[in-house]
Amino acid sequence: MANSLTKESTGAPSGGKTFFGHPRGLATLFMTEMWERFSYYGMRALLPLYLVAPGGLGLDAGTAIAIYSVYVSTVYLLAMPGGWFGDRVWGPRKTTAIAGAIIMVGHLLLAVPLSGIFYVGLLFVAVGSGLLKSNISTMVGHLYNGPDDPRRDGGFTVFYMGINLGAFAAPLIIGTVGQNVNWHFGFGLAAVGMAIGLAQFLLGTRHLSEKSSVVPKPLDTAERTAMLKKSMIWLLVAVVFYAIVVGTGTYTLNWVMVPLMLIGLVVPIMVLARIKRDKDLTSTEQSKVSGYIWFFVAAAVFWMIYDQGGSTMSIFADKHANTSVFGWNFPVSWFQSVNPVLIMALAPIAAMVWLALARKGKEPSTVTKFSLGLALVGISFFVFLLPLTAAGGGKVSPWWLVLIYFVQTVGELTLSPVGLSVTTKMAPAKYGSQMMGVWFLAVTAGDAVTGLLSTAGLDLNGTGMVGLEAVLAVIAGAAVFMYRKKVKELMGDVH
Repeated sequence: MANSLTKESTGAPSGGKTFFGHPRGLATLFMTEMWERFSYYGMRALLPLYLVAPGGLGLDAGTAIAIYSVYVSTVYLLAMPGGWFGDRVWGPRKTTAIAGAIIMVGHLLLAVPLSGIFYVGLLFVAVGSGLLKSNISTMVGHLYNGPDDPRRDGGFTVFYMGINLGAFAAPLIIGTVGQNVNWHFGFGLAAVGMAIGLAQFLLGTRHLSEKSSVVPKPLDTAERTAMLKKSMIWLLVAVVFYAIVVGTGTYTLNWVMVPLMLIGLVVPIMVLARIKRDKDLTSTEQSKVSGYIWFFVAAAVFWMIYDQGGSTMSIFADKHANTSVFGWNFPVSWFQSVNPVLIMALAPIAAMVWLALARKGKEPSTVTKFSLGLALVGISFFVFLLPLTAAGGGKVSPWWLVLIYFVQTVGELTLSPVGLSVTTKMAPAKYGSQMMGVWFLAVTAGDAVTGLLSTAGLDLNGTGMVGLEAVLAVIAGAAVFMYRKKVKELMGDVH
């Protein structure tokens, strides 16, 4: 990596050195995100397995899936207030540094073998990840001379490679240590990864743009006082409520999980409704918001199924997947490395395919790509039905899991990058920054639904629910495709 640094005048904040032809600060953010994702995905690969393991918390599969879904939902829910903190309170650079410290502390708490502290650790990691997610991406943008800088898209591509490198390595290292040595050593290793990321971020901040330290729109004294009062009131309400619940002996884990899942479902609806009701928006902007709701709902259905690759499918694999290939055994958590390695292998191919089709004037529209992504994630669960049915009380080939992840990854490449792009294109001028947070809320909504279904006692590893979700996704994809002309009309000049 050091060999990629060359002397060149590119307008990098720190002067002459570049990182693969990009500002030197990209190396700092690349490494920070890689190590943060290493800690995040490593812990996530262990989480559902630890929750159901006899040597872990020993929970039933339904509760484990619900906890996992609440956790992922909360991470993406907090991305929007995380961006708000960067814009109004600390600035992106300070927010990212504080977030890294919170995440590291969270993983250290997970390493403590006490169930009560374990849940506090999950909360810390979720809060830290939410704070970091929006702000580190903002700082990547600060490295370039505005949206028209020709290096900007390439810079984000390099940055996202860091995400997938961290996500690929994490289950192989943290998963192996957690499953084969000690669960809490694995969680502790995630803390070490975040500590390395935080240390190199602090050492490399001199290479970042000066804009990263600026609070774009700081709270004035009146706003800060009002915010503190509201926060204290809601905190007091929560403390009193849970004190009563605990005091009366009626407390269960659902008293925490269900409210969080309902918040994850209600907040996205409220945010979209607030934007849609804004009278300051022009008729064209209103139309685009109406069109965007189609994409949002489609994305929520997609992520509802896709994110079960780390929970429902992981728990299935733990019980029923043969983890021996050519006489060599591997930990179940390694399945979580399949998606990132496929992303790295298939993303360039997908980009070339879209470019080749565009040159011939045959590239599918955004609406068609979304419908295809939904259909593929539905098909992946139809494929899942085959090993589910065949397993019974025995084991099935690990290649079934690889095939399912392959289909889901192709669907992700069809829907996710397009969703990010269309979000920036269809966002009203007034909500330019906030709409990216709205896109993340689609993940929140999807995972909240999964958690609610699991909490309701439905067996998400049963053939009935897997088949129902598969049918739902395919029908949703077909509906988006059937109404593509209407959606295109609402999109206006966005293509």
